[in-house]
Amino acid sequence: MKKLTQVLLSTVLTVTMFSGLAEAHVTVQPREVTQGSYEVFTVRVPSEKDDTPTMKVEVKFPEGVSVSRFEPKPGWSYEVEENDDGRIEGVRWSATGEGLAPIEFAQFTFQGRVNDDATDLIWKAYQTYGDGDVVDWVGAEGSETPASVTTVKPLPAGQAADDHDHETAGAAVEGVETTNGGGSNASLLLSIAALVLGLIALGMSFRKRA
Repeated sequence: MKKLTQVLLSTVLTVTMFSGLAEAHVTVQPREVTQGSYEVFTVRVPSEKDDTPTMKVEVKFPEGVSVSRFEPKPGWSYEVEENDDGRIEGVRWSATGEGLAPIEFAQFTFQGRVNDDATDLIWKAYQTYGDGDVVDWVGAEGSETPASVTTVKPLPAGQAADDHDHETAGAAVEGVETTNGGGSNASLLLSIAALVLGLIALGMSFRKRA
């Protein structure tokens, strides 16, 4: 029994270790979006080399998303790449200090809109270390250096992207109104009814005793 327990524990540790290694990639969140939606995307970068820090991260934006804004990050500067039409095609973050140490990770955030006809978004990323080594995160899923992929869900048939955004906002507003208005009134009425029933029951109890 003891030997079986040791084998099971070893298996769990091995699976956990390889699972951790599989996640130690440059990834873009969220992993799933909807056509026509406005999203805040986050590039998560772990520093994987033991002897040198990550100093630069470059991300190419797929055709299915229109990026418009970037969140400043202390200790890093960024430079955007535009085409002749003014579309932002990529961004390069560069460390202004010591960069990411081997046991550190960082998150870089930007905002964009998913195109109405977008398909899955493939994010090609390039991670540069202090010794000049560059890791190209552009491979297929299952490879040693895979590109991060965001799945794009289509809008329901007959629904426009603007309707989707308005419905999402409307649902949030309705939720607030229901909570602050109708929900509060209903709770008050239920409390009054419970109090009245309690008083009636108490009165009947005194009558029976008399």
